[in-house]
Amino acid sequence: MQSAVDRRIAVLEMLCGQRHVNIANLMFEFNVSRSTVIRDLQVLSISHPIFTIPGNGGGIYIADGYHLGRKYLKSYQETLLKKLLINLNEEDYKIMVEILHIFTYPVNDRRIFKYEFT
Repeated sequence: MQSAVDRRIAVLEMLCGQRHVNIANLMFEFNVSRSTVIRDLQVLSISHPIFTIPGNGGGIYIADGYHLGRKYLKSYQETLLKKLLINLNEEDYKIMVEILHIFTYPVNDRRIFKYEFT
């Protein structure tokens, strides 16, 4: 039997690979109850951009652009780089924008995991 930490890491890896899963699949894959899956997702959503979309075709998603193990800029680093943009020539500006695009933590309005019982 897997520990909760190992299972949560596996869930996160699955989400990063598939970008979308549903609770039933996670229950089957890890042989756990619905409440265990919900609890795991709540814990993971504290530090990872996981969100849900209810209804048909909905499920659990991870924000586009988020990849496990990637290093992201801290907010103060991002702010500084954005301030420096105004002083750059066109070529350097494009490079800096590319860096910001790659290393800025993805933000999603639906970042907080919320499970709606229906």
